Amino acid sequence: MKKQNANRKYNYPDADLYLQCLEKIKLAHKDIKEFSKYGYEFIRLKNFKQGVEKFGQLPSDDELIGDQMITTDKKYEAREKLKTAIRSVMTRVAMKYSVRSGRYRKFGTQKMGDMTDAQLIFCGRRVVRVARLQIDFLSEVGLNENVLKRVTDANSAFEKAVNIQQDKVSERDIAVERRMEYGNKIYDELIVLCNIGKDIWAEIDPVKYELYVLYESNNEQKKARKKREK
Repeated sequence: MKKQNANRKYNYPDADLYLQCLEKIKLAHKDIKEFSKYGYEFIRLKNFKQGVEKFGQLPSDDELIGDQMITTDKKYEAREKLKTAIRSVMTRVAMKYSVRSGRYRKFGTQKMGDMTDAQLIFCGRRVVRVARLQIDFLSEVGLNENVLKRVTDANSAFEKAVNIQQDKVSERDIAVERRMEYGNKIYDELIVLCNIGKDIWAEIDPVKYELYVLYESNNEQKKARKKREK
């Protein structure tokens, strides 16, 4: 069965969820005697805090995107090196045969700049394979195994760079889903903690009650915090 996509339960940044959790945990720690009357003991509060700290250590999306961008830049660099190596072969082929000839067209390098990564990798392999079949005819224009090795090596480096970049994309997708699931988990616990806190102080202390109120947006949360600090 296909796994269902996780839905984010909170609509403010992870950093704000992290700070909000720590703030509420600090409040609950002061009110732990009252919380214990609801079966919410110190050990649970401690475990909650450890979970929040772990959440805070998860890599942010900016970090993951940065890693992805680095591997993408390296892929583009490797791609250009491969295209340069292929052109070195095709310059020699053009010296021997007309660019409109079947022998030239057999290399399949037309519109090389428009090729996808996969198409360019196959193109590199094809150039080496076809060139080797005609190497005796092309040797007089300087085509030899060293020239073909340059294409082979550049092709291998490009394919590796493509795979690394794709791995980083997948790693980011997995990390985003993991962070969302973990964020939802601690958000659910935060809801439980705040509901208890509000119930404790509902008819006793309006100010303390308000401290346990959760806001639907980061902006509302900041407004409430400024109001309390006045």
